[in-house]
Amino acid sequence: MAYQGLEYDGCNFFRQRLVLSTLSGKRVKIKNIRSKDDNPGLRDFEASFIRLLDKVTNGTRIEINQTGTSLFYQPGLLYGGVVDHDCNPQRSIGYYLEALLLLAPFMKSPLKATLKGVTNDPTDPSVDLLKSAALPVMKKFGIEGEGMDLKVVKRGMAPDGGGEVVFTCPVRRTIRPVQLTDAGKIKRIRGVAYSVRVSPQMASRIVESARSILNNFIPDIYIYTDHMKGTSSGKSPGFGLTLVAETLQGCFLSAEMSSTPKGQGDPVLPEDLGRNCAKLLLEEIYRGGCVDSTNQSLALLLMILGPQDVSKVLLGPLSPYTIEFLRHIQDFFQVMFKIETQKPSEDERKGGDKVLMTCVGVGYSNINKAIK
Repeated sequence: MAYQGLEYDGCNFFRQRLVLSTLSGKRVKIKNIRSKDDNPGLRDFEASFIRLLDKVTNGTRIEINQTGTSLFYQPGLLYGGVVDHDCNPQRSIGYYLEALLLLAPFMKSPLKATLKGVTNDPTDPSVDLLKSAALPVMKKFGIEGEGMDLKVVKRGMAPDGGGEVVFTCPVRRTIRPVQLTDAGKIKRIRGVAYSVRVSPQMASRIVESARSILNNFIPDIYIYTDHMKGTSSGKSPGFGLTLVAETLQGCFLSAEMSSTPKGQGDPVLPEDLGRNCAKLLLEEIYRGGCVDSTNQSLALLLMILGPQDVSKVLLGPLSPYTIEFLRHIQDFFQVMFKIETQKPSEDERKGGDKVLMTCVGVGYSNINKAIK
């Protein structure tokens, strides 16, 4: 019998494919994973990601060939419950958490995931950023309640990690459609400057330099410092900053930076890091939209999985990751978005072109959720 499912080549967008496969129930085969590389096959962090998916589902079938260059994935039911996972330190916990955010609302029982590993690194979204910008996006779609939380128990910087976070999320049978077409003006900026295994002064220096730029624009700025000591400070030294701007309409735009791990590139001064992160936040505000560039794909997926009703979200210019995500959504759910470019108005003539994304949800219903 011929293979009935989706086939892809190469290791790019690995998480997107497996997450959408799990939600849509469609089997997926990924071939030629780094087959021309000196070190072919799946990396340790990708194998760790597959193990995490296996833990939160029931009945998933995974086949990997001997060299690790070919993967067959047949999704089972999303189960949830209490999950403990040691994330591979090659990527931060954010890499694993982004996928869990997309899957958690559709599980059989509420998820309580304890993830251990690197909480902050220069590559992936940090736990702080996901807490302050991704969770509010989910709340817009009606995924909220007392069970919705993301807590940093221990911080762990790259390369050795040692951090720990607990993510809890309630389950929903259906989610609601949204109309997010006006981001509104920025009303306040919040942030957290963290430092572990370095002098607590580092965090204060970061805050001071970030404020030196942001104070020119808005008075309501509060950046608190978070210096963890002893066992809760992980295994590697480092520092960083996460900033979030909140608009009058309740939209959150975020930016972050963290110090480079020892031996990987030039060391960075806390003053430079603070200033550069503040500029990144201004860049994110300049791009506009109701959802920042890190969480575009989260918002688009929740629009797709909404009821058979129209959802609209205004985004800034689409990131390359989001563009590929739209292609995958079409493969797995056969849904296409109506994309309209909006020229900036006179007030925001300095802003870039924004994109209004419109789609009708597929009426996705959580078949896994237990009926009380």
